[in-house]
This record gives sequence, structure tokens and C-alpha cells, in this order.
Amino acid sequence: MRLAAAPATAIGAPSLFPPNTTTRSTTLAYLPVSSTSPPPTTYIFSLSITPISGRKKLLLRAQNLDCESEEQLIVDQMDLKKEFPALNTNLYPSIEPYSTGFLKVSDLHTIYWEQSGHPNGHPVVFLHGGPGGGTSPNNRRFFDPGFYRIILLDQRGAGKSKPHACLEENTTWDLVGDIERLREHLEIPEWQVFGGSWGSTLALAYSISHPDKVTGIILRGIFLLRKKEIDWFYEGGAAAIFPDAWEPFRDLIPENERKCFVEAYHKRLNSDDLETQYAAARAWTKWEMMTAHLLPNEENIKRGDADDFSLAFARIENHYFINKGFFSSDSFLLDNVEKIKHIKTTIVQGRYDVCCPMMSAWDLHKAWLEAEFIVSNM
Repeated sequence: MRLAAAPATAIGAPSLFPPNTTTRSTTLAYLPVSSTSPPPTTYIFSLSITPISGRKKLLLRAQNLDCESEEQLIVDQMDLKKEFPALNTNLYPSIEPYSTGFLKVSDLHTIYWEQSGHPNGHPVVFLHGGPGGGTSPNNRRFFDPGFYRIILLDQRGAGKSKPHACLEENTTWDLVGDIERLREHLEIPEWQVFGGSWGSTLALAYSISHPDKVTGIILRGIFLLRKKEIDWFYEGGAAAIFPDAWEPFRDLIPENERKCFVEAYHKRLNSDDLETQYAAARAWTKWEMMTAHLLPNEENIKRGDADDFSLAFARIENHYFINKGFFSSDSFLLDNVEKIKHIKTTIVQGRYDVCCPMMSAWDLHKAWLEAEFIVSNM
């Protein structure tokens, strides 16, 4: 029986691994789909996964614990979920929005918004990352469309919002105001807030500012926009794990300007020469896209080559980081957790997250013991 011969139900998915690590093993119950009666046999496998060929391929070894037979299969990392459909991330099916629009939030800025799911469902607003990342259709799939009224918006300068990649009138507090304007525009009395990475930063800032409008908070991949987090990712910490991705990012900057990469990139992302901006934006974006996932995501990495996306992503992100998130202190979000401790909240963090290292989620957890705290080792 070939391991991927039919769709399957997996019980106990294999643990994935950071780059350059050795074999990981787990036990997997493999239930082939069959229309025959009696019900099909459940095969119990001991499954090991070993990275080979520079991490671009995986060697799968599956031993049938019932009959002691063993199979080997080499697959591309990106094809792993095709070989084992049941290991796909459990997102809801793709859906289309039932309404979309643009909301003018200042004389300069107009933001894009959309709604999907149940028109009379429980409202939840999704806050994208970056800043500058924009939304994507997959963002709708975090939520049960039969229960939730799902609201997405592109923050100032990002995605479909206009003007594109604009830094003027673009601060954390401008975005907090925009979220509140959109809530009022859609006539939603209160809503749940969902955000990951920079979206978690913005979700906290919004909830601290408008706790009476928030019914619940879900945070994933915590980013508190503190100096030590910026230094970890942009000043060499994460480079120890991804040296192959770091060197192109580093090499764009002359050695005499490498004291602070955020400042060096700021200079280039705001150059009068458009090609200088694009070159810096591509390098900045690729560095993040190549480190944002435990396994390489080629689709995301290719976004770094798209000038429109990378320019907005890099310029806006760098703008926020050079200005310390427009917070009054480095620990602003932690210092103000007291204002939202009464709100039902879940914090989800990946232990091996390089972009948003677990130290931030751990600090937030210690400051907010009332919140549910979940650590994923995947």
C-alpha cells in the first residue's frame, strides 16, 4: 500500500523540525477512505521524517506496526501535505465576501474592507501582519463561516487601501482609529478581535484603547514591538538560524553602515531613487518571508519579488520599527494589560517561531495569567 494512495484521517501528526535538525518520529494512525463494508482497516505506522538535499526534500519511513513491513518515500517539503492530505492545516473551506467597500478615514487615506461568513453571525475583525502585509483570501478561513461575521480590512498603505505604501498619517494610533471607524461604519456594537504577528500588536493596542467594544481576543505569534524583538530579527539574532537567508539581506548594506540595519534600510526605502527603494524592499521582504515559516513556503518567498507588495510591506514595516511602534514606552503594551485582563483571551504561540520569538508570548503570558496560553511545538 503506497502511503499516499488515498485520502486519510491522521491521528497524531508528525512533529515538524527546525532547519538542519535530525529525524523526528511519531506514531500515525492511517485510515484509508473506502466505500466497502465492513469499515476499512486502520493501519498503525511509526513515521519518521528526515530532511535531505538541503532541506528541500524529506525522506519518509513508515513501518507498519501490525505486520512489521516498512516503506520509504522521498517527497518535496511542499508536497508533504499532498502525500498526507489529513495533515493539512485545519482551516475552513475557501469563501467569497458577501460585501466589500472602501472607507475614507482621513483626507489622505481610504481603507479597503470586506465581510464574509454569516451576515448575522458573531462579528470578528481580522488584523493582518506586517505592518504593511495586507489581507488575503486565506485569512477568511480561520473562522467558521456558519457562526462568524468575518470582517477583514487592509491597513493604511497596505493591500487595496489607498494611497499605496504611503507613510504619511500612518501610525499605530491612526490604525486604531480606523478600526473603530470601521466598526461604527458597519454598525457593529462590539466585536471579537483576532491578530497575529504585527496583527497581535495592533489587536492589543486597539483593545487597550477600546476595551468596551471587544468581546474577546485571539492572539497568535506574539509581537510586542520592543527593542529586543527588533534587534533579535534585524540585528543578527535570527541570522544564527537562517544564515543563508540573512546574507543577501546583510550584503545589500555596506559594511560601514551595518551598525543598525533598520536605519540603513530606512535610508534606502525612503531614497529619491525608485530603483533603490525597490531593491531594498525586495531584500527586506525576502528576509522575512524566508524565515516566517518552519518549512520553506515558496509562494510567500516569491512575494518578495513583487515590487508592489514588497514596497508597501518593507516601507511601512520599517517606518513603524524606526519609530518604535509610536508607543510612549518600550513596554507600553505589557504595562497596559491591566485594562483588558477581564476580556476572554487566547494566546497561541509557536515555540520555533523565528520572526516572533516565544520570549514575547511568554512575557505576555506572565503579565496576563487570566488569558488561555497555548504553545504549539509544530
